[in-house]
Amino acid sequence: MMLNPEETIKPLLLRDDSKVADLGAGSGVFTLAATKFLYTGKVYAVDVQRGLLPLIASKIDSDHQKNVEIVWGNVEEPGGTKLKSGSIDAVIFANMLFQISRKDIAIEEIKRILKEGGKLLVVDWTGSFGNMGPREEDIVSKGSARDLFEKNGFVFVTDTPAGDYHYGMIFTFQKK
Repeated sequence: MMLNPEETIKPLLLRDDSKVADLGAGSGVFTLAATKFLYTGKVYAVDVQRGLLPLIASKIDSDHQKNVEIVWGNVEEPGGTKLKSGSIDAVIFANMLFQISRKDIAIEEIKRILKEGGKLLVVDWTGSFGNMGPREEDIVSKGSARDLFEKNGFVFVTDTPAGDYHYGMIFTFQKK
């Protein structure tokens, strides 16, 4: 089974007025999936690669979505998402762990933008699969990812379906 972003997001239990940040939005598949759960809410599609932003915009336009804001930002910089502190109900962090080197800063940025009790969806590759996925040495195992977020104040809630090649986990975060 391939990754189905709508099914993967469903256990986040988004409210129709939720504010969601898709960090590392890439081609926008998780951004568009999140919009299906929102009526008055908003999705912020944040990516560091400027060249991807028009692709996301095109998909949003063709899907007639009005509740998405595209943001050029860098999750590996403090304040780099350009989102307000404590303003986000849920963060989608899909296929990012294997790509970033400054994981500690990215986690701090996620914590900064989440509201008290906010939710985090982490999705990443379970393997390289003959180079279909990332390089084997870049893979962050599910156990390592869970440890990384739990040691940084996140509480594991549940696994979520993420297809045959990915894992998916949902966490909450309580600000201290």
